[in-house]
Amino acid sequence: MTYIVNDKCIKCKFTDCVDVCPVDCFYEGENMLVINPDECIDCGVCEPECPVDAIVSDTEEGAVDWIELNDKYSRVWPNINETKEPLPDANKHENEEGKFNKYFSLNIK
Repeated sequence: MTYIVNDKCIKCKFTDCVDVCPVDCFYEGENMLVINPDECIDCGVCEPECPVDAIVSDTEEGAVDWIELNDKYSRVWPNINETKEPLPDANKHENEEGKFNKYFSLNIK
């Protein structure tokens, strides 16, 4: 079991989760974070820190699609290990549906 970041993070990129991660397994893209599933120790301390519920266990329904994305981009994007400001229009996009198809970017921040 591991934790993953899903599309709720896109265009928000709150980093409260990064501060509590004991193993620094978060990686930062242009408009979202991902978790390296090989580094995650399944402690779960990051999950309640996300204000948009973008972090879930890989055993939750719908999470399987995000395991590969988290794995792939955690190997390309740079590690993030300290809190940063969220994206400027994060609150506008918090509850938006379909963010992956609209906004996903594989670019590095």
